[in-house]
Formats: sequence, structure tokens, C-alpha cells
Amino acid sequence: MATKADRDERRLDLRIPDEERSLEGRRTTDLVFQINQTNPNDPRCQELIQELYHPGEGTRIVPPVFVNLAENVTIGKRVSIQPYSKMMSAGRIVIEDDVLIAMNCSLITNNHDFYQRRILTIQDIHICQGAWLGAGVTVLPGVTIGRQAVIGAGSVVTPDIPDYAVAVGSPAKVVKYLDPTGFEE
Repeated sequence: MATKADRDERRLDLRIPDEERSLEGRRTTDLVFQINQTNPNDPRCQELIQELYHPGEGTRIVPPVFVNLAENVTIGKRVSIQPYSKMMSAGRIVIEDDVLIAMNCSLITNNHDFYQRRILTIQDIHICQGAWLGAGVTVLPGVTIGRQAVIGAGSVVTPDIPDYAVAVGSPAKVVKYLDPTGFEE
């Protein structure tokens, strides 16, 4: 598992025009609007979600959703993302296979420099295979959540969470470990 020390913070000066980023922002905004205005039971809704995220086979994403740069989000197979997911994706967000993300979770890869607020500070988020984020979890920049880890509802994740850990609170702290032999492969 990569750790925070392995991930470099990047900086983005919002005062400098970036046409490619602007085009992706507009594409993402248009698709998010269409998704959120379409009945979730209408097959067109899932087509729009496919166009937005290009998720892996068997993935289910339930609107409404918010994301600002969808091209920076990678979603694996058999992932479940419940309503009101929010992804601030100036950085990369990688969601591996079999991840469960409950209602109203936020994945935030960027912040603002404390002194130069038009500069974004960016670190990627990585959610490893089989992890489960409870309702209302917030994952902050630079965090890796380990394989089969569980994050309790309402937690704010600032440190990396190891494989098979159960973490709760704000900031999230590991309270126990799951038995790795208990999982079906």
C-alpha cells in the first residue's frame, strides 16, 4: 500500500488558464447535470454515468452525483456508490474493485494554499479493493484506504488506513482489525 510519504503534493495556480482542464470541467458539468435530471430507473441515466466515469463491469452508481473533473476518477468492477457522492477531483481518485461507498460520501483531493488561496494543493486518493465507506464519510487529500478496510459512518479520514482495519471518528482512528481469512476471494 502506498503511503502519504510516497505521494507528492502538486500545486495548481487557478489564475493561469488551462484550456484542457476547462474543457473537461465543462464536459463533466454537462454530464452531471444530465444525470441528476434523469430518472435513475431510466436506462439513459446509466448510459450517462458510463459516459461520465467509464466504470468497470458490474458497477452501480446511484444519482445524484457531483464531480468536477471526471477524467481524474478511475472506478473498478463491482463498485457500489450510493446517492449524493461528491468527488473534488483536481487530483486522481482511484477506486478499486468491489468497493462500497455509502450515501453522502465525499472524496476530496484538493485544498487551497493557506496564504495564496487561488492556488490549489492537490494529492491523490486511493481506495483499495473491497474497502467499505459508511454513510457520510469524508476522505481528505492524499489518503489511501487499505484493502477490505471499513470506515465508520460520519468519519473524516486524514491518515492512511491499513488493510483490514476498521477506523472511526474525526479524525478517523483504527479501532480494530478484521481477520483476513474471513473474506471470500
